[in-house]
Amino acid sequence: MEHYAPHHNAAFEGYYSKFDLPSGAHIALIICSVPNADKLPPHMVSFTYYPRAGDPIFHREHWVPDIHRVTMDSVTNAFELRVPDMGFMRCAGDSTTTFDLQCDEWSLKGTTTGRTPWDGETSTPEGWIVRLPLPLHWHVHSLSSPCDFELEIPSFDVTSEDKAGKALVHLEKNWANSFPSAHMWIQAHSPSTATTITLAGGQILGMTAYLLGYRSPDLNLSFRPPFSLAVFGISPSMSVDVDWENRAFSISVSGFWRRLDVRARASKGRGWFGISAPFAEGFRNNFLTETFLAEMEVTVSERGWWGWRVVRRERFERASLEFGGGYFPERGEKRD
Repeated sequence: MEHYAPHHNAAFEGYYSKFDLPSGAHIALIICSVPNADKLPPHMVSFTYYPRAGDPIFHREHWVPDIHRVTMDSVTNAFELRVPDMGFMRCAGDSTTTFDLQCDEWSLKGTTTGRTPWDGETSTPEGWIVRLPLPLHWHVHSLSSPCDFELEIPSFDVTSEDKAGKALVHLEKNWANSFPSAHMWIQAHSPSTATTITLAGGQILGMTAYLLGYRSPDLNLSFRPPFSLAVFGISPSMSVDVDWENRAFSISVSGFWRRLDVRARASKGRGWFGISAPFAEGFRNNFLTETFLAEMEVTVSERGWWGWRVVRRERFERASLEFGGGYFPERGEKRD
């Protein structure tokens, strides 16, 4: 809870919640503030209903007058994000998260009934790095939380099974000075095998750095710098290929005994939607783009006497793939 709770001195802070709904559709909810923005809108609630087929997508960005980040208990780090005239997102000391948000165009209510932390009860993807004064921090609060929910979008044809029921929700946040100049994000969860893959990173302080984790019932892998760090594009333990033209991304990171290879690809056509991103001056329009229709292959290898030996291959369908900033050449352009 410590890292998920509000950082009141941060130049910006954003909470991202991705719901996996019964039909195979998704909701992406972002609540984000740049309190001292001086040119562009400072407070955003972004809501996206993403049907299983990836089309049509219901996407709205609301520029609200304020978002109050209230720490309710400094011991348990319970907190509430209060959006005037819209509602709230609340996280209790036991990590139970409640959503109660509504406007003329949509409404979402939900309460989580469990939590799957990154690695242990209090850990974060950054590990000890989270204590450093970096320009950006990333925290995953729950890889997958069961959630009872209710959804209504009056003007949109929401399938009946997505109007109320049980979902799984992925919870994370960013905070610090601003978004990186270029970044990637991937996320996928397979209920049938109880496995997840989550990654974020890109260009920061003139370097390329990533945080990534793979979780399964019998494998628990995390990589962070220095293993997942490249300086001037050079690294003895990481290689990365960002291919916007083909909507593809791949990364290979090795530690002392394990190596993780991830390859993701999505079509160029349907299924992409743009999101504004926070910077010192406020939110830059359409700074990143995201799809939930990516195909992803994950390979886990172990070091042996004669090199690397593959011990696990897994495919994820309908995974999340995001290109942002310099990795997204169409950023800032208006889209239909």
